[in-house]
Order: sequence, then C-alpha cells, then structure tokens
Amino acid sequence: MDNPFLDDGTDEANRLADVRGITAILQQAAREGRAMSYSELLMTLGFRFTRPKMRALCRTLDAIDSAAEQRGEPALACLVVRESDRLPGQGWWVSRHDYSEAWEGPAARRYLAQHQQTAYDFWSNK
Repeated sequence: MDNPFLDDGTDEANRLADVRGITAILQQAAREGRAMSYSELLMTLGFRFTRPKMRALCRTLDAIDSAAEQRGEPALACLVVRESDRLPGQGWWVSRHDYSEAWEGPAARRYLAQHQQTAYDFWSNK
C-alpha cells in the first residue's frame, strides 16, 4: 500500500534548497496565474508531503522572497498554499510586517489575493 505521508528519504540532490529551481517553478505558476499547494510543489520536486520536507521547503521560500526583494521583484512564496483552505502557512504570515489581522477569513484572503495578483501581473509580462 502506498502511503502518501511516508518520507522519501534524504534530499541528496538538495532539491529542497534549490533556490533557482524552485524560483523557476513558482515564476511559471505566476505566469499561469495560479497558486500551488505545498504538496503539489513537493511532488514537482520529487517528494511526497512530509512535515520535515515542508519545513525545508519553507526555508527555501524565505530565501526566494529575500532574493526577489533585493531584485525589486514581487514575492513568490504567497503562491504556495495549503490544500485545505488555499492560504499560506504560519511562516508566511509571521513574516508580514504590514498585516496584523487573523491569518484566516475574508481579510486574510483579500490580503493574500493582492500579493498573488502582484506576482501574476509581474510574471505574466516576462
């Protein structure tokens, strides 16, 4: 029986830390005007969803957004969301310095939609 929550072993190729590769995946998603779930992104990288893999991915998403900010580009981590409610996880919200409301609900969805649309608009022209 195939269990989707089993670990895939170590990340010997460092795919989870591949800032350039994951950036390219997210830029393509932005061009297509779509968000990706954590599971979808992990599967694209060749992994099943596990919490340790997701945490490693989140560290890379932070690095991607830091690099994008330095280049004057919009953040891309806002495109990675939970399957259950299509909102980013806690790590994304705690890094917001211009948002202090609940991380769920209508205000959170509006705030996220603004960030996602900025990424869609920017990358659809590239």
